[in-house]
Amino acid sequence: MQTLDEMSLEIPARLGGLRLDQALTELFPEFSRSRLQEWIKSGGVLLDGVRVPPKQRIVGGEQVRLRPERPDTGESPAQDLPLELIYADAAILIVNKPAGLVVHPAAGHHDGTLLNALLHHAPELAALPRCGIVHRLDKDTSGLLMIARTLTAHKSLVDQLQGRSVHREYLALVQGQLTGGGTIELPIGRHPVDRKRFTVSQAGKRAITHYRIEERLSHHTLIRVKLETGRTHQIRVHLTHLRHPLVGDPVYGRLRLPAGAPEPVTQTLQAFRRQALHAARLGLIHPVTAEYQEWSAPLPGDFSRLLDVLRNAA
Repeated sequence: MQTLDEMSLEIPARLGGLRLDQALTELFPEFSRSRLQEWIKSGGVLLDGVRVPPKQRIVGGEQVRLRPERPDTGESPAQDLPLELIYADAAILIVNKPAGLVVHPAAGHHDGTLLNALLHHAPELAALPRCGIVHRLDKDTSGLLMIARTLTAHKSLVDQLQGRSVHREYLALVQGQLTGGGTIELPIGRHPVDRKRFTVSQAGKRAITHYRIEERLSHHTLIRVKLETGRTHQIRVHLTHLRHPLVGDPVYGRLRLPAGAPEPVTQTLQAFRRQALHAARLGLIHPVTAEYQEWSAPLPGDFSRLLDVLRNAA
């Protein structure tokens, strides 16, 4: 860990009676409470020169010294990789992620990720949790991601995600014909046998997915999906539960070739080896201007070609 600039202040009397972590959340709104709690526990916060626990009650008038620490990104080198920026300013970045690109380094993907590309484009992101990345897309899902460039922006985006005010809209191609739009409100948890998968489970976390018909095809349906919550694999799991899995999904679906389908349709479906899911629209309250902004990204080439083939065969 690297220590950033130290900050010191006197806790005002109006915060008397609060826990230390609660008081610091009021005094340092650019940091999340969980991060402040981490620093208190690690000794990065001193109250009147003494290390105390997060639950320590405040009287008022104490001197607090805060030494923020930045994450160590030494194992995640900056790499000059292609990066499609949709929007950039001093507070946020909006990126159009291609299918096949992993967001964070993990087992089997130690580099060549979006995080590595971001560190090359904006080295200051090394000072932020997860280098400013506040939400994810699966490796083979394409589309829009938001990245914070400052701690203040990071807290704002995280708060918006938790408050469900971020507008996230996806285009998804599912197998079979849906009769209409609707809402899926079913909890999602890890699969009891295959721990790499998720499933609808009463022991899982609350998950809400809204969807509406965008286009009907002979044996498939293009839908527009809006997320109210953001569970791992949420869209894929919910639509599979409806027995309309995403076309190409290697985990939750299996290839279904329409009876009597012409050769171009058969070949194109067999060649499409990823889930047909694209994060098409992203809207948020800008952390600095407090104005609502929204961006969109067109379907990638492979998804567009798949739709064209299916339309021509209809």
